[in-house]
Amino acid sequence: MTNRLAKRLKQLRAERGLTQAVLAQRAGLTLSYIGRIEIGRHDPRLSTLRKLAKALKVTVADIVK
Repeated sequence: MTNRLAKRLKQLRAERGLTQAVLAQRAGLTLSYIGRIEIGRHDPRLSTLRKLAKALKVTVADIVK
């Protein structure tokens, strides 16, 4: 799941033309944390997925597809 989530998050971010830094700022997370998620080194909690979904203007389900 972690690798699929990593790819999906990176895809959604890229589709919106956002850098990791901008996404981190919008979601209230650190740049390094976003980076770890996108390379599959961290499996985020549901609360973090909610923050990311809000920042990307998608649902949590869209991220975990």
